[in-house]
Amino acid sequence: MSVTIEVELPDDLSRFRLPHGLQKRLQALLDRQDAGHPLTEDEGAEAEGLVSMADLLTHLKLRAERAAG
Repeated sequence: MSVTIEVELPDDLSRFRLPHGLQKRLQALLDRQDAGHPLTEDEGAEAEGLVSMADLLTHLKLRAERAAG
């Protein structure tokens, strides 16, 4: 089974990224974890969600660039 979704893409592909505030929050969580301070369960879920969102936006940006030729 496959699903096709048509999406109108904006002219400004640079918008396909996490907003500054979310990027800053993700970086703070990852920096804390890298410094050896374990994240709480909620913080871990938040970080995982933000990483997933960043990955999705990157994927969409690459697909849009490829479609634009």
